Amino acid sequence: MEGMKVVAELMGISARTAPKSAGQDFVEIRILEGDQIQKLAGAMEKFGKEKGKPNFDRDGRNVGNSDAVVLIGLKDDKSVGLNCGACGYATCKELEETRRVQVEFEGPHCAFRLLDMGIALGSAVKTAGLLNADNRIMYRIGAVARSMGFCDWEYVMGIPLSATGKSIYFDR
Repeated sequence: MEGMKVVAELMGISARTAPKSAGQDFVEIRILEGDQIQKLAGAMEKFGKEKGKPNFDRDGRNVGNSDAVVLIGLKDDKSVGLNCGACGYATCKELEETRRVQVEFEGPHCAFRLLDMGIALGSAVKTAGLLNADNRIMYRIGAVARSMGFCDWEYVMGIPLSATGKSIYFDR
């Protein structure tokens, strides 16, 4: 559906303008459509089978039936500098000096940067909801989009979009 591209772009604006800690923006946004969506859907099903992880196939089928996918993530984020310990380290310096662990995503991250991303995601899906576009935040999309090279961000989530008579993301 043609209107979904507009919805996705407006979601990107909502994510971009969402408040960020200390006024520093490490949030990244990308819209996938057309063949990219079909490639992602197939890769999600394959990823789940190869890794023995459930529901990648189910979510992959949902993605394959979507009109657009919005990726929102963090790239090269730095700690806020509060030394609050919410990340599990006593100081921000300890967090930043920690060797990055990489599984499906790379971390650890400053808790405030994760909140920034969460607020951006919430702002984006609020916009989709206001425009009556069915959507759902999916971590599985982010894990596979990252492994496919659709983005080089450390942490990413995906939001598929659809406009049908029944939500394909919840009524499954």
